[in-house]
Amino acid sequence: MTDERFVRRSLRRLSDELAALGHAACPTTVAGLLRELGYNLRVNVKRITGPDHPDRDRQFRYLEELIDRFRGRGLPVLSVDTKKKELVGDFANPGRAWVAAPDEVNVHDFLTDALCRAVPYGLYDVLANRGHVVVGTSADTPAFAADAVTRWWVRCGCKRYRGAGALLLLADSGGSNGCRPRLWKLRLQGLADWYGLEVTVAHYPRGASKWNPIEHRLFGPISTNWAGVPLRTPEIMLALIRGTQTAGGLTVTAEWWDQKYRRGVSVSDEQMADLNIEHHTTCPQWNYTIRPRTAEWRNWN
Repeated sequence: MTDERFVRRSLRRLSDELAALGHAACPTTVAGLLRELGYNLRVNVKRITGPDHPDRDRQFRYLEELIDRFRGRGLPVLSVDTKKKELVGDFANPGRAWVAAPDEVNVHDFLTDALCRAVPYGLYDVLANRGHVVVGTSADTPAFAADAVTRWWVRCGCKRYRGAGALLLLADSGGSNGCRPRLWKLRLQGLADWYGLEVTVAHYPRGASKWNPIEHRLFGPISTNWAGVPLRTPEIMLALIRGTQTAGGLTVTAEWWDQKYRRGVSVSDEQMADLNIEHHTTCPQWNYTIRPRTAEWRNWN
């Protein structure tokens, strides 16, 4: 093989090379000949996932087992994740919309030109087919993620599942609600203590976040609903989220949350040892249950 293999072959270049060899063929003719030979313009196919984790299939089976167990008892199953951060202001929004004339927006997406950078944290109720989005304006930290879960429970969960003593969270293994951040677990302990909940968390394996139900059942419809519409103000953004509906009956609520969160908050070994957390025997790195501590502890704090 020569270095010619690594020279890009465009239709124009192939046509010129054929002409130099005495074969006149325009680029359109070259394209037709290539298709007859089985060639076409193609993009790379993302199919190689890398080395398989020995617990990957085991975790997926266990996830289904947990979901069936909670569904059978009528207990809430909540899929959670952070949607892509959005600049609020006169910025282009991907997609197209039926309008009389195109909206004029900024040429550049500079943060300094934005009213704020919104952080939509989504919570999808798997059993009820209901979504809730807490839109923050601060950092996407484990504290923000846990507070969003707490706000969902106070606003929706405790009314929809009266008397429920347990909650299942389906989350990715990375990010603010990942399996490693200590602060995420510490703040969930607060949710368990104050509301008397057993909070079970099951994380999807690394690279498997697309299987998290929230991705295609909540985030997908929201992106479709606001496609091509500039998110000029917080009110417009919230209205577009709340207006999201599907033929399957999905409805969505949303709220704006201005609480400020500090990055880099550390949790000591002593604080972790004080948690009432139990790791499951199946894939303990991804599955754990946080149970309420005693009433005496809550009163003391």
